[in-house]
Amino acid sequence: MFHVVFFSPRIPPNTGNAIRMVACTGATLHLVEPLGFVLTDAHLRRAGLDYHDLAHVVVHATFDDAVAALPGRLFAFTGRGATRYTDISYESGDALLFGPEPDGLPREIVDDPRVTDRVRIPMLPGIRSLNLSNAAAIATYEAWRQHGFAAGT
Repeated sequence: MFHVVFFSPRIPPNTGNAIRMVACTGATLHLVEPLGFVLTDAHLRRAGLDYHDLAHVVVHATFDDAVAALPGRLFAFTGRGATRYTDISYESGDALLFGPEPDGLPREIVDDPRVTDRVRIPMLPGIRSLNLSNAAAIATYEAWRQHGFAAGT
């Protein structure tokens, strides 16, 4: 139903957590290379537990390849965003794009004309960022909630 995109993720346990999250929600995880690890990394597999076979994960060589594979709108999550994640009416097929820790999405990705909107998750002032997998889970569950947790129990 929804797509979660990690642009050049670097920390294996965050991607492992995201694999587990997409397995639980029915979302698809898209990983845009270069990755900061190999998909067989023990930390990645440990964080994802035994959900790897239950999750739909796609690896793309470039950002252009990832965008071409996405069927809906593309929301870039960034501290530079003006729209709160709760103010979006998510549609099936929408993609939620997140950048690597600690830097986030590079300017050229945030400013890409294919990005529908720049979105933020509110935080207290002076805090740099949320954990990548936590931010992705917050946004994915909000999108899924708006659709009545379709197919969920």
